[in-house]
Amino acid sequence: MFENIRLSLKGILSHKIRSFLTMLGIIIGIAAIIAIVSTINGTNEQIKKNLIGAGKNSVTIQLQQGEWAADFSWEAPPSNIRMATEQQKQRILDLKEVESCTLLRTRSNLQNLFYLNQMMEGAAVYGIDEDGLETMGYDISQGMAFTEEQYHDFSKVALIDNTLARGFFSGESPIGKIIDICGEPFTIIGVVTYRSDFEPTINTVEDFYTFNQDQGGKILIPTEDWPICFRYDEPQNLCMIRAKDTDSMTMAGKKAADILNENVKISVNADEPEMAASKMEYKSDNLLEQAKALQDLSQSTNSMLIWIASISLLVGGIGVMNIMLVSVTERTREIGLKKALGARKRAILGQFLTEAVVLTSIGGCIGVITGIGLSQVIARVAEVPVSISTTAIGISVIFSMVVGIVFGLIPSIKAANLNPIDALRYE
Repeated sequence: MFENIRLSLKGILSHKIRSFLTMLGIIIGIAAIIAIVSTINGTNEQIKKNLIGAGKNSVTIQLQQGEWAADFSWEAPPSNIRMATEQQKQRILDLKEVESCTLLRTRSNLQNLFYLNQMMEGAAVYGIDEDGLETMGYDISQGMAFTEEQYHDFSKVALIDNTLARGFFSGESPIGKIIDICGEPFTIIGVVTYRSDFEPTINTVEDFYTFNQDQGGKILIPTEDWPICFRYDEPQNLCMIRAKDTDSMTMAGKKAADILNENVKISVNADEPEMAASKMEYKSDNLLEQAKALQDLSQSTNSMLIWIASISLLVGGIGVMNIMLVSVTERTREIGLKKALGARKRAILGQFLTEAVVLTSIGGCIGVITGIGLSQVIARVAEVPVSISTTAIGISVIFSMVVGIVFGLIPSIKAANLNPIDALRYE
């Protein structure tokens, strides 16, 4: 075996240009496949990070009426839905998949939300508990967070996000300013911002409304202050949890929704048609399924590119077979001499087959290096994420060896079956 490898390397080095041109199809094919697979992997990871919040592992469980989020702005919640208790929150926290949890009350598109005489149209109000800021992924960028006492003493304080701070306060500090929520004055004590989150450039009220369709401003108040502005016994219509890892997100959301749905009593009483018609329940976002759907779409599109790149491997394999046939013809007298000296068919077959495998293996290794370099070039030029796949590298090298075996078999068999007398007479 080692002697065959030595002879193969000697033959390849004695015809460097011819050997390189023979390997070129293999190099291009494997480099293209590695670059495509690396781009696919990087894109899939980016899709996953974008949907799940770049590693925050946050899952939203929302009270829904059919396919729509429950909205208590216009009418009181049905009597068959109770408020979630601290005991239920603790049960959610006790789940092995859950790291943190917060129970929220929300209102959006309020008509009675003002700063001075400017209506803060489109902004949403959130009633948060002590775990709200951490679980939602907020940091304080100005001012201070709620103190432990402010969560319970009805002091009418509020936090706003950067979107509102830039849109409504014209570069001034919003700290200490008063906003009007349903006729009640709330003092802004801090500004919050998402951790590592994209935020549009907002400098004016007009900019705020331009971006508000997708990136609405938020006002956070302690959940105990909620009855000051809204209904006292209004149930929490939103729960946000942070899973311990990405793979636990789906199960964590489902289990938390099951616990919260214990507060939803299904009514079949004909005297209470509004309860039966509401059909409200807590549902969790399945972001991993959404990510998988987008990844599958990306995968199916790029799979065609892999097949197209594989054509160059086929072309490279044909080139290997062609050059090996030329090599057999050039070395006909050598084969005849070896057979005359007692070399068996198996030895001749092994020699030429080894040469084909060595040739394609070298091409495969060069293709891997080229593919990794090409992936980095694509990442810089096209500004797309790439993730080098060690599996793809291993498969590519093995596949190049298989190409050598398959396409080197016919020339090797031809060499092994040569008649030694005819071979010695060959000119």
